[in-house]
Amino acid sequence: MKNLEEQKRYERAKERVEELKKFYNNLFSYIIVIIFLAGLNYYQNEWRYAWFLWAAFGWGIGLAFHAIKAYRINPMFNKDWEERKIRKYMEEDDKENQLWE
Repeated sequence: MKNLEEQKRYERAKERVEELKKFYNNLFSYIIVIIFLAGLNYYQNEWRYAWFLWAAFGWGIGLAFHAIKAYRINPMFNKDWEERKIRKYMEEDDKENQLWE
């Protein structure tokens, strides 16, 4: 039993590390691409119209949501919340089935 629990803990930790790796890869890509676009923008029109900010803003919103998910800042959508909801709906389903029996 202890070995099975240890395996589950390992799998959860591994999933968490994978989430963080994906976030850091996304962050690194964001920084590189935005710097490139800023350089291209400066080369084209010397900041007369900073169009690269549109890409930075749009991708930045997605990156912020990715960070929230990776660091589990929003407690509403974490695994505990999912498990509580599943148990709640299963209990409601059991109560409905008991009424019809």
